[in-house]
Order: sequence, then structure tokens, then C-alpha cells
Amino acid sequence: MEDTIKMLTHAITIQTVYVVVLMIFLGIEVISNVPSILHTPLMSGANAIHGVIVVGAIIVLGKAEPTNYAALVFGFLAVFLGTLNVVGGFVVTDRMLEMFKKRTK
Repeated sequence: MEDTIKMLTHAITIQTVYVVVLMIFLGIEVISNVPSILHTPLMSGANAIHGVIVVGAIIVLGKAEPTNYAALVFGFLAVFLGTLNVVGGFVVTDRMLEMFKKRTK
């Protein structure tokens, strides 16, 4: 029984690695074929998704045990990097939208 569980766990791990690798290639292919006119709406959508991720990271960080240093460090990194991503995305989106505004002389 124990050998069966180990084999099943190993098979699931290999399948997970395959799925992640395929997702990486698919993401690169999809992003590289997006016309430049659609980058601003996609950036706004990505910002919304990352905002949800930051909220989730804050919740997980708040529920972590004070003695679980790994969870605290990874939670802090998730909040920090997610916040950087959201802020950077909004800055880029704002700059792109400024390009479409009419200039006054």
C-alpha cells in the first residue's frame, strides 16, 4: 500500500511539472501574439488579478503562526512583490493612456 502511494505521488508530481512547463510555453505564445493596441486593457486586467493575489497573501500572512518563519517570510515576499507588480502595472497603464490623449498647445 505504501509503495502504491509513493508511485501515485511521484506520478502526480511529474504531471504537475508537465502542466507548469506547458503553461509557460502557452503563456509566452499568447503574450507574444497580442497586438499592441490590446496591451493596455490586458495590463488593467492583470492589475486586478494581482490585487486579488495581494489581498490573499495578506490574509494568509495574517493567519500564519508567529513561529513559522518560512510562512512569514514567503508571505511578506508575496505581499511586497505583488504590491510592486500592481503599482508598476498601474504606472505603465497610465503612461500608455497618456499617449492617446490629445495634446494642448
